[in-house]
Amino acid sequence: MTVLVVEDEMMLLKAIEMKLLKAGKKVVLCTSAEEALEALKNSTELPDIIWLDYYLKDMNGLQFMSELKMNPKWAEIPVMVVSNSATEEKVSRMLALGAKKYVLKAESRLEDLVLMLDDIALQTSGISESK
Repeated sequence: MTVLVVEDEMMLLKAIEMKLLKAGKKVVLCTSAEEALEALKNSTELPDIIWLDYYLKDMNGLQFMSELKMNPKWAEIPVMVVSNSATEEKVSRMLALGAKKYVLKAESRLEDLVLMLDDIALQTSGISESK
């Protein structure tokens, strides 16, 4: 699984990268929304899922999701939003734009977020999990 991580806090970005690599994921790191959109434009293989910080220096999650949805190739990539804040309106707007999950950073460990990515990928791929 390839995960595109969009996070502008460098220490957190490195911690996320370490957890994802340890879980056997391929990781594409971006420190801004523009960098993530460029990575998508220039990529021959799209990511399986996007880990999106809501608050970025160059645009917020709503703006990023709007950009994503304008491109038919990107519109179906599942997105998990990870943020420091969540108002009911913000969460419902992000979900309406197609985000699969909205998670508060303070309420989740990185290990749990990695497991959530797997769950989202399974749900969106239509593959049933066999244990």
